[in-house]
Order: sequence, then structure tokens, then C-alpha cells
Amino acid sequence: QVQLVESGGGLVHPGGSLSLSCAASGRTDSINTRGWYRQIPGRDRELVALIDRGGSTNYDSSVKGRFTISRDNAKTTVFLQMNSLKPEDTAVYYCSAEGLYYNDAQAPVAYRAWGQGTQVTVSS
Repeated sequence: QVQLVESGGGLVHPGGSLSLSCAASGRTDSINTRGWYRQIPGRDRELVALIDRGGSTNYDSSVKGRFTISRDNAKTTVFLQMNSLKPEDTAVYYCSAEGLYYNDAQAPVAYRAWGQGTQVTVSS
């Protein structure tokens, strides 16, 4: 399996910037897609940004042009640079990893792992 540990987040004024990071450990060679999601109490978790094994990225329209997802050369840590933050960006942010590995019986096992979540608050 894959374990994810997030860092970053906190309180920032509107228009400010924050950076999140997410380090993966375990079967990292089985990961196909890394992502960032966010959740507001009472609402479903929503996609913020994705980066696939080949480096292609995808963003929700609400953050396109303001947020950037990237990863390190070892492809174990993923970052989310958040600029021009707005109050509506306030949420708990979760990193994710999706992939496929083969168990001891050589059967494919698809998974999605989650980080512990980190609070981002945008307020004056």
C-alpha cells in the first residue's frame, strides 16, 4: 500500500499564497495519479488538481491559473502552490494517490490512498 503525509496549510489573507506538500511512502512505484482534493463541512470532497504518471495536469476551473500542482524528481512528493487565494478556497485539503499493484496471488489490486488532511483558511 501507499502512505501519504501532508504538510503546509494555515491561515492567509485574501490574495496571499500558500504551499502544500504531500510525501508518499510504501509502494510508490505503483502510483499512477497524484492529486489534491478539498472538502468543506457538509459538502462532498471535490477535485482541485491532478498530475498523472506522465506529468500531465488537470485543474478544476475554479483554481485554474491560480494553483499549480507539481512533483519532485523522485516522483514521491507532490506540491500544490496556491496563489491569489480567495475566501472560498477555505477548506480541508487532502492529497491522494491512485494506482495498481499485484498482490501475492498475482491478482491486481486498485487503490486510492488519502493524506490526513490539512486546513487552509483564507480570511482577512
